[in-house]
Amino acid sequence: MRAVVQRVSSASVSVEGQVISQISRGLMVLVGIGKGKTSRLPIDDTESDVSSLTNKILSLRVFSDAVDASKMWKNNVRDVEGDILCVSQFTLLAETRKGNKPDFHNAMPGEQSRALYTTFLEVLRRAYKPEKVQDGRFGAMMNVTLTNEGPVTFTLDSRKFEYTPVPVSLAGGSTVQAVNGMSGDPPAQ
Repeated sequence: MRAVVQRVSSASVSVEGQVISQISRGLMVLVGIGKGKTSRLPIDDTESDVSSLTNKILSLRVFSDAVDASKMWKNNVRDVEGDILCVSQFTLLAETRKGNKPDFHNAMPGEQSRALYTTFLEVLRRAYKPEKVQDGRFGAMMNVTLTNEGPVTFTLDSRKFEYTPVPVSLAGGSTVQAVNGMSGDPPAQ
């Protein structure tokens, strides 16, 4: 599962001109659910991914200290009793490396994705406060409006980043194996 998390002072979702969800200070979370059997994702997203992403969203320290605003990155959404607005967004799983047309084969199909997204919302509400978690309308064409504070935006992925060897052509025509475009060892974490 992949999420784009934004710290917001407000956010809302409208469908057919009607506001269906809105929040004040908190997090706007766009959620993409992946399917397996592709070169990039060996297995489908599962409830383990739901748990991992939920924990990270609720624990991510993106808010300043309540007493001293100069102390940034001190509080998570629970600490500030912030709201969370989630929107399912299959386009987060798009493959865009080849050509100009996005390929959505890494996104889980509709009904299967709806079931896991519903599970994600249930787990998030149980782990936090149900009244603080809002969502859009799965599968609908939505207009999302938000005021990003900072701006502060993070991309989260429930799967550990895997380094894959990529051939890199050097001057003179020779080729070396690189890790995500960088030869040598991956950067220390």
